[in-house]
Amino acid sequence: MRKKVTVIGAGNVGASCALRLADKELADVVLVDIVEGVPQGKGLDILESCPVEGTDVKVTGTNSYEDTANSDIVVMTAGFPRKPGMSRDDLLLKNASIVKACIEPAAKYSPNAILIVVSNPLDAMCHVANKVSGFSKNRVIGMAGVLDTARFRTFLAEAADVSVENVTAFVLGGHGDTMVPLVRCTSVAGIPITKLIPEDELAAIVDRTRKGGAEIVKLLKTGSAFYAPSSAVVEMVASILKDKKKVLPCAALLEGEYGRSGIFVGVPCKLGANGIERIYELDLEAGEEAALNRSADAVEELVGVLAANGY
Repeated sequence: MRKKVTVIGAGNVGASCALRLADKELADVVLVDIVEGVPQGKGLDILESCPVEGTDVKVTGTNSYEDTANSDIVVMTAGFPRKPGMSRDDLLLKNASIVKACIEPAAKYSPNAILIVVSNPLDAMCHVANKVSGFSKNRVIGMAGVLDTARFRTFLAEAADVSVENVTAFVLGGHGDTMVPLVRCTSVAGIPITKLIPEDELAAIVDRTRKGGAEIVKLLKTGSAFYAPSSAVVEMVASILKDKKKVLPCAALLEGEYGRSGIFVGVPCKLGANGIERIYELDLEAGEEAALNRSADAVEELVGVLAANGY
């Protein structure tokens, strides 16, 4: 039986996700949006590219959640994008209402789906999606760490003048300025990154990674990143649909792991057919643990604001 993936939001991130899913022939795709004509037009455009790409998938654009019924995966991308000078946290209550309005019907029509949340502020929006859907914790996953790690790997590969494919890295914590790129666990084909890049340059790369999204927002002026985020989503989708069991940094609901409970934070997760099949706990050094706790505290603060506003 063919797999089905629904992408909520036909903006830049959502449309890019739909296109990459179709190009990789991973599943039939439903692109849903509140704006009439936009998902239909973009869906048809993607569908008409399939003969050229040699892919046999069905791509449907719609304004109705009935068309999303029985999806295997639902990707939540809808929401207000960041503007220059705006932090992810500024979006909190605006996007919480959007996530709630979208996840309720999506969960109703696809009660067995796995949710991948992309809307910002990411970790807090996972909290909303989890509460609204009522899904088990393994079926609500935040896309953040894969993107942040991709940015980290990009900058490291450029600095070391090596293939990005040889760079292994992990970024943990919340999706924001408090994220934790783990330099100690970073290597190039097994060679510690500290042997290849000076300490001061590594510190600058860590800082640039933390501000990676804001850097693109500043350059674009009228929007935020969408090519790399969509690639990150599709890597997660592929690992789930193909039961690849990739270990990827994702926002997951912690229940005692890393000493935290009741919040979504980026940690190493095994993604397979059941969604998050395992959370791996790393032995962190004191500085790393403190940084992760600061990041988790920032997420907890946002969750507190959400709770005070009925989310």
